[in-house]
Amino acid sequence: RMDEREEGDNEEAWLQLRPVEPLPSQCCGSGCSPCVFDLYHRELARWEAARASNDRSLLSGEEPQSCPSKLSPETFLAFRISAVDRLTKDTYRVRFALPRNSRLGLRPGQHLILRGKVDDLEIQRAYTPISPANAEGYFEVLIKCYETGLMSRYVKSWSAGDTAFWRGPFGDFFYKPNQYGELLMLASGTGLAPMVPVLQSITDNAEDETFVTLVGCFKTFEGIYLKTFLQEQARFWNVRTFFALSQEKSPENLPWSFREKTRFGRLAQDLVEELVGACRRKPFALVCGSAEFTKDVARYLRCAGLAEDSYFLF
Repeated sequence: RMDEREEGDNEEAWLQLRPVEPLPSQCCGSGCSPCVFDLYHRELARWEAARASNDRSLLSGEEPQSCPSKLSPETFLAFRISAVDRLTKDTYRVRFALPRNSRLGLRPGQHLILRGKVDDLEIQRAYTPISPANAEGYFEVLIKCYETGLMSRYVKSWSAGDTAFWRGPFGDFFYKPNQYGELLMLASGTGLAPMVPVLQSITDNAEDETFVTLVGCFKTFEGIYLKTFLQEQARFWNVRTFFALSQEKSPENLPWSFREKTRFGRLAQDLVEELVGACRRKPFALVCGSAEFTKDVARYLRCAGLAEDSYFLF
């Protein structure tokens, strides 16, 4: 009978409109809200309601923004790549253009989610912009590429003029000027990223008298990111920088300006205790690096006498 076939066609049409459940690879694992799975369940509920009342107009929801001058935590927006700089053999600084000298609208230390596509597989990863929070007309991110990483393959294919999709902002750390006596920043590798805009917001603000001790952990001297920026920041009266290099052996290989402030080996309990003890005021620690680094450093900080409300783990 004709009406049965029509019903079947209608059912088929509804099934084609059903939202597709994300793959595990599409979740960046950073605890974002909303997560890609939250968005899926929201769309699914909307689809089920529309199907139950056989009303497709219920599916339209809010229109995505066409002009990416304002970020959205829910919708991926396209941003044009204006420059790609290779900082080390595996790390890139990428600059994205913002329309009409607008600002991204992030607070220092907040992160964004990047969507990539490789071999028809969608992936999402979290990155923290390293540009100042008040930068106009652009933002920059620091991205480390790994031999076998899917997102790394996607990033390595970028060149100026390409487009990438971001959503955000996310992140629970909100820095307020003069909130802490001293910030002790402990960063490993690209974990330096969230420290950079927080540090810059302090040195850009003459009213902010927070002391900063920044410790960058890298394998080699060659591998230290943003050396010039860090050297410039260390000239401020309230900023000190130190480095822990796990694969260097001797100060002779380092420039004079780095010798006094570099330790050899990994960041361990004794050095953390020394750093906490050398703080000029009661420190609040910020920690960012691999999951293993973050877990170890949190333990060192507790052993050095810092309570759990005296540090933040990115």
